[in-house]
Amino acid sequence: MTLAERETQVVERVPKQLFIGGTWRDPKSGAAFKVEDPSTGSVLCEVADAGTEDGFAALDTAVATQPSWAEYAPRERGEILRRAYELLMQRQDDLALLMTLEMGKPHSEAKGEIAYAADFLRWFSEEAVRIEGGYSISPNGQARFLIMRQPVGPSMLITPWNFPMAMGTRKIGPAVAAGCTMILKPAQQTPLCALALADILREAGLPEGVLSVLPTSEAGGLTEPLLRDGRIRKVSFTGSTAVGRKLLEQSAEQVLRTSMELGGNAPFLVFDDADLDAAVDGAMQAKMRNIGEACTAANRLYVQSGIATEFARKLSDRMGALRLGRGTEEGTEVGPLIDAKAREKVQSLVDDAVNRGARVLVGGSAGDGDGYFYRPTVLADVPQSSELSTTEIFGPVAPIIPFETEEDALGAANETEFGLVSYLYTRDLNRALRVSEKLETGMVGLNQGVVSNPAAPFGGVKHSGLGREGGRVGIEEFLETKYIGVGGV
Repeated sequence: MTLAERETQVVERVPKQLFIGGTWRDPKSGAAFKVEDPSTGSVLCEVADAGTEDGFAALDTAVATQPSWAEYAPRERGEILRRAYELLMQRQDDLALLMTLEMGKPHSEAKGEIAYAADFLRWFSEEAVRIEGGYSISPNGQARFLIMRQPVGPSMLITPWNFPMAMGTRKIGPAVAAGCTMILKPAQQTPLCALALADILREAGLPEGVLSVLPTSEAGGLTEPLLRDGRIRKVSFTGSTAVGRKLLEQSAEQVLRTSMELGGNAPFLVFDDADLDAAVDGAMQAKMRNIGEACTAANRLYVQSGIATEFARKLSDRMGALRLGRGTEEGTEVGPLIDAKAREKVQSLVDDAVNRGARVLVGGSAGDGDGYFYRPTVLADVPQSSELSTTEIFGPVAPIIPFETEEDALGAANETEFGLVSYLYTRDLNRALRVSEKLETGMVGLNQGVVSNPAAPFGGVKHSGLGREGGRVGIEEFLETKYIGVGGV
């Protein structure tokens, strides 16, 4: 079978309808929208376009199913997730190819995301049986306190396009483990991974009505009426801060539980006592994971002035050697950006920095040919006043900003409304602890360029969001605490 034939087969195998009540069905309107291959600009297929009526059909199903699903044995909920984990790993190659086609990342990196996504299902399969309550005696000894944990209830899950499988499992995993029914609204650019995931969960034995998946070209028109309806009890969103604010406003009307994993503007600090080669390796990971299209991507690289020139040279050599290409091609290390708008934004940010005095050491322009490619770019002497310092780049651009003292670095790093993650390279233990404590972010990568792990709490502070996903606390976002006071004991 040729690669082209395999690509066609992988896309054709995915259901293109809406998934509601455990069945595949057409939208009420009969509408569909196109899914594009960002490496060529060509259309891969069309998928069903959910509207408001479809949203309420999914909500009715979620509400009706919630009582019986909440009574499922925790072990059985965990076993469903475990079976889904195994199916994802068995089909890793094909699912990775599907992801590469609709999102653009190289196939080898997409395989890594499938494993990462599967691990969320495995982690929460183990957490399903560890939902604990409590029993205690009142201080005056005249009553007993019973504490129980119960599912929040029907949940709206909204996922982005940059990690189309992992962001789905990071939300679905704890919701299933906790006993919540769900409506998943995937990003318009990447609905195929979500639809494939729904089919796998169905095959793994997820009961009918527990999960609905609604691709749509009109996200606001679908989600807002559901959030204002009053029967949704939880919203979990990953995406931009601007959209997160709107969802918070809509959720406030019904006082909904919310988890918001929003934008980032990650500082990457390199002190002159750092292992320089390790810092460059970490910068490559933090900057180029997912083509730079990640909320955790290193957005501002602050390097102490004594080593800034050498760091810039080493990083430029590495970035300049990366091979651009279609993610399905052997040897491709950097795929396309998601669409033309994303590439235009990256170019605008680079142009602004250059106009303010930054120097282009490598890259600085779009790639040749079809698709939305942008060359890996390193900019030196980037002024703090540039838009790059305040705007999430979401592309393969590494701006290097020199600093003199630890206080200077901390001041610049914290001078942002965002607070998702920061990175720190130093061999001084005291400095490592001191700076880590003072960085205003929810996560810190200390001498490492990747912080994401299903077993660790993921989330930010300030305008980077509310709540945490993953780790022991991930399931807490889908549980309510009920207290029962027992008198006359």
